[in-house]
Amino acid sequence: MKKLTALSLSGLLLTTTAMAGCAGGTAAGTNTTSKSKAAADDTNEKITINLMTRSYAGGGWPPNHPVIDELNKRLNIDLKIEWVPAANYPEKLNVLAASNNFPDVFYITNTEYVKWQSKNIFMDVKPELGKHPNIVKYIPEESTKQFNPKGKYYGIPFYYQEVRDSLAIRKDWMEKLGLKMPDTIDEFYNVTKAFALNDPDGNGKQDTVGFSMEINPAGVFGFGGTAAFLTSSFGLANKWKLDNDKLVPMQVQSKELKDFIGFMRKAYAEGVLDKDFPILKSRDSLNKLEAGKSGVANVNPQQLFAETLPPLTKVDSKAELVQLMPPAGADGKRGTRSSSTGDRIVINAKLDPKKQQRILKMMDYMLSDEGYDLIKHGIEGVHYKKISDTKYEQLEASVKDRQFLLVGWFFKRFDPMFLIYKWMDPKEVATVKSYFDNNEKVKVKDDGFGFVSETATKVGPNIDKKWMDTMVKVIVGQEPMESIDKAVAEWKSGGGDAIIKEMNEEYQKSK
Repeated sequence: MKKLTALSLSGLLLTTTAMAGCAGGTAAGTNTTSKSKAAADDTNEKITINLMTRSYAGGGWPPNHPVIDELNKRLNIDLKIEWVPAANYPEKLNVLAASNNFPDVFYITNTEYVKWQSKNIFMDVKPELGKHPNIVKYIPEESTKQFNPKGKYYGIPFYYQEVRDSLAIRKDWMEKLGLKMPDTIDEFYNVTKAFALNDPDGNGKQDTVGFSMEINPAGVFGFGGTAAFLTSSFGLANKWKLDNDKLVPMQVQSKELKDFIGFMRKAYAEGVLDKDFPILKSRDSLNKLEAGKSGVANVNPQQLFAETLPPLTKVDSKAELVQLMPPAGADGKRGTRSSSTGDRIVINAKLDPKKQQRILKMMDYMLSDEGYDLIKHGIEGVHYKKISDTKYEQLEASVKDRQFLLVGWFFKRFDPMFLIYKWMDPKEVATVKSYFDNNEKVKVKDDGFGFVSETATKVGPNIDKKWMDTMVKVIVGQEPMESIDKAVAEWKSGGGDAIIKEMNEEYQKSK
């Protein structure tokens, strides 16, 4: 289960005080959407919409951005966007909560969404979705239902790719060493051992690694690193799995943990697993692949040709990467962990119903063929040029304007190819699609996703970190294999038993 991070004490006090003001004497769980059923949005009336979302490297658009101007023209709105740096976003939400002054429509993380959805802040959009066919078509109802009380949809899901990353392997290294594509976990070990010990780059030095991985303290092997594609081979859950109609967390799967940790311990001792793995940060495994020092790593297929291959082929012009499917374990099991999020786009419940309707029309338009083309590719003649019915050229303004930011940072279809553009090389697009299609065949879901444990919110990060610290010490040989049973017992007694109980109570309620 993706753990919900607890707010700091000061933030919690601030939020609690603010929520009392937000409720304003209204019964918890009520909102203003009953009025919106009768609201007729006269599109001849220009409406100002204040939108807020996160921004990352490079920041957001200026107010006079051409995509904003085009949306304003097509929808008869005055769209004003506040781009808040992602690192400051939780603090910004708390400040807005303290003043009970939220924007008209905004992105919200799962933590605040769950905490605040009964405080009359978010519009219940469920009664209105039937009027908006593109939202219904491109946003799965299964995802919309999650993290909501029965019969209510207090927001529209923000899409993250369930199985974005994939393993990639150096095909040229395999050919040089006379190796075949590995299919089983034993074959994977033998190939990566050869990568580590048999000088695949031909520089006469033993300076390559078989594979690397990063450690996420929050009870997960890898941020998406190589280990994330090996756990299913040993039967480990993707956080939670259903067993005899009961949710079981990965942290208590003693037998499977011993098999997996034993494999990693051997790989570490024999120099197959990167000796630096305990201190690696997110993306470090990929950095080593791009530097020509590792033969296997997880890649983002959408960035394969733009970001991963250029530095690698600069180091070795003959380098070639191909997709590596997760290796099959002794019982034939294999899998790629899927991940989801409860993050949402929410509409302010206090708004005039006409404005609420216009916001929903705007979001529905963004998912339509015409609207999605605009917010993804930009404006024809400005951001791209049509050469023929099947060929397009990206223009310089696209690089400068970054016309895709609403898709990346605000709202998009549930589409793993959302970063693939019409002007890209068809062969590259086909390769990326094949990665995603193959991933879909072996994805392993988190059966506990969508359920919330209060104990996990309070103590989960602490007990997960302690548990993971022990796993790392066993892998590197600082503690014996028997320490795994001790770590499991301590996790359970430290709050894990309560987490399991609460998660299963939520699961039973959902049936």
